[in-house]
Amino acid sequence: MRYLIIASLLAPLPWSVSAAPTWQVISSEPGKRIELDRTSLKRDGNAVQAQGRVVLEKELIDAKSGAGYRVIEAITRYDCGTRNANTIKRIFKKNESDIIREEDIKGVELPVRSGTLDDKVLREVCRPPKDAPADVAKKANEAGAELKAANEAVLKKEMAKAEKPTPIKTADTPAKEAEHSAIPSIRPNLKAALEASREPQKEAARETPPPPPAAKPPAPAPVAAAPKAQTIVVHTPPAPAAKPRKAARSEGYMLELARSEPAVQHAHIHWDYEGPGGPENWGRLDPQNKLCATGERQSPIDIKDGIKVDVEPIKFKYQPSTFRIVDNGHTVQVQVGEGSISLTGKTYELVQFHFHRPSEEKVNGQRFDMVVHLVHKADDGQLAVVAILLERGTENPFIQTLWNNMPLEKNSPVAPPSTLVDLNTLLPTSRNYYTYMGSLTTPPCSEGVLWLVMKQPMQVSPEQINIFSRLYRNNARPIQSAAGRLIKEGR
Repeated sequence: MRYLIIASLLAPLPWSVSAAPTWQVISSEPGKRIELDRTSLKRDGNAVQAQGRVVLEKELIDAKSGAGYRVIEAITRYDCGTRNANTIKRIFKKNESDIIREEDIKGVELPVRSGTLDDKVLREVCRPPKDAPADVAKKANEAGAELKAANEAVLKKEMAKAEKPTPIKTADTPAKEAEHSAIPSIRPNLKAALEASREPQKEAARETPPPPPAAKPPAPAPVAAAPKAQTIVVHTPPAPAAKPRKAARSEGYMLELARSEPAVQHAHIHWDYEGPGGPENWGRLDPQNKLCATGERQSPIDIKDGIKVDVEPIKFKYQPSTFRIVDNGHTVQVQVGEGSISLTGKTYELVQFHFHRPSEEKVNGQRFDMVVHLVHKADDGQLAVVAILLERGTENPFIQTLWNNMPLEKNSPVAPPSTLVDLNTLLPTSRNYYTYMGSLTTPPCSEGVLWLVMKQPMQVSPEQINIFSRLYRNNARPIQSAAGRLIKEGR
């Protein structure tokens, strides 16, 4: 009986507090669409919090839960002034309603790069809200009243001057001139007043819509006569419409940017490969780096004791393009044009590639002279790193082109306007590889990274190795425990 009474009391209560999201499509591309919940926008000065989502056509597998998902929702805080963003929470869903996994993200604000999906979201949420029709009409009426009062004041002032003219001596002017100037006319003053009154009207017209015509006596214009404007409902997460600095080619959807950015921008994190900032202290340098000390799937590892299977071929989609090279204080890093890899029905866009000396990973206990890591990112935020081992041998033309354009100073990028590079020439002839799940090899050591280590090494000359060694004698993280992880080896 008690439950029936409670139910009857709750029945009439409004449920608008937990209103369902109203999703608006802001970008639609092959295989996915990006949507924004307008009712979730929360504004605080230049900051906007918003809830967005990526809806995928094909189901993907969540690396942590092993379940399939097609929807990724996220709550992100955007700074419209600095064009930065910080993802707060991410939700993986099988469909519109079935939640697979939720995760709170303790990230930092990261720049949003122009032209990315993140940029589209930021521009949308940072767009200033429009006034309601009633507000527009009110402002127009107020502006009209202010203009009228200003005009009347100017006319009264000029009329007062005309009624008390300053005496003019005819002896001081020629006869004809004195004849016309002895009694100043009111007309010139009225003309000046009219001209003066028109100026503020022109200026105000630029700022506000013209007021509706008024009858005699003047009456406020009805709301219906005012210009129409769309109403935007303010709710939970606000987001800016202008792109933050960046995110800078697309880092991918801002829902996932917080996870992948450390792989893109090393120079702004205070850590090193030796001394107080060395790998043994990474976990203590910043609370966000705790996985560097406590993670159970860290990279690099000694790749051995893998199971030999027929691994799926990696589909590389690289093409010749210009490039941008920078010495960021931790490595030499390069960005090129469009490029991607596909594996297990999932596409990973190329973000950047960089070098380590010696190779960070070992293969059956053996280190190589160098390694290049090609960092890719999928729409759901997962990273995939292709590692190409480099051994001492003949000169590598691809790497020589990069070294020819090496920046003279750290953090000063060089982007040759007409020099092209083709990443396909860096790939080994045999595309067989080792694969395992690991982490970033730099702080914050985020886990869930798919590693694809090519089995066949490429050659690089001693001179090319020495050039890199003059910049970085050792920029390789020590080997981490494999901790019983499954390693697959293509046979």
